[in-house]
Amino acid sequence: MTSLNEARSDPTYPAKNKTSIAVVFQALRVHQWPKNLFVFAALIFAQELGNPAQVFKSVVAFMVFCAASSAGYLLNDLVDLERDRLHPDKKKRPLPSGTLGIGHAVVMMAVLMGASLSVSIFVAPAFLGIVAFYLLLTFLYSLVLKQVIIIDILVVAACFVVRAMAGAIALNVAFSNWLVVCTLFLALFIGISKRRNEVELLEGKEPDAHRQVLRHYSIPYLDHLSVIVTSGTLITYTIYTCSPDVVEKLGTDKLYLTLPFVIYGLFRYSYLVQYNDGGGDPAQTIVKDWRLVLTLVLYGVTCVAIIYGPALL
Repeated sequence: MTSLNEARSDPTYPAKNKTSIAVVFQALRVHQWPKNLFVFAALIFAQELGNPAQVFKSVVAFMVFCAASSAGYLLNDLVDLERDRLHPDKKKRPLPSGTLGIGHAVVMMAVLMGASLSVSIFVAPAFLGIVAFYLLLTFLYSLVLKQVIIIDILVVAACFVVRAMAGAIALNVAFSNWLVVCTLFLALFIGISKRRNEVELLEGKEPDAHRQVLRHYSIPYLDHLSVIVTSGTLITYTIYTCSPDVVEKLGTDKLYLTLPFVIYGLFRYSYLVQYNDGGGDPAQTIVKDWRLVLTLVLYGVTCVAIIYGPALL
């Protein structure tokens, strides 16, 4: 097992301080930005997709969360710099590998934080508040909470819920409680899958050397939690689609027709996690599997057709 001292003695440890666009994009984890698409949920389900002003606000909200989330990723990499050098995959990131200097990372993080908060003011005061809360939550996670068993997964899930609620706050529209709960269960499913991948990847390699909290998890325990949250996701989404309030608001009772896509998507993702070493990077797991991509596209198209179809007829 490579020790921290051995990692520091690696000739590439402090060197390679070259900064390019590709390195910057990798450090910002641009490939993770699709997670911020959750802010568009309110735009679609609140039937505001045909309102240019609301669409613009949603796009701005999306960009704000891209900046805020990248600031969080930079802080996380700075805090975990030593330990990431011991991880078989994370050691290739710009900061652990030395291709991005610490000073550059700190400046980038500060600029992104300032930009996300500044732009938020022009969206809505309440939106500024939830963006500030998101930044606080991500910072507490990086510094302390990711080392606390169960809480670490709950915080990751909460960040997804905050994104979805922020989309509604930016547009000043109501967001179904059932959809919020469903988003929470879905986010827990993603977070648990990520932990499972980390435990499996570092199995037999002293996982607590990378992150101490991992030694408290086991694959059977995480699989058990996954079953619970998968069930919760399907149940709450089903209730949402059939809720009398939602049917009245949307003017259609056919949203349940999207259930097959949700069921297949959850089952497919679970398969990739358990049999294809997926889940460690949710965005990459989805993008690299054409079946999941197709499922998401069909789900989105079906939702839009059901929600907006009656109004166009």
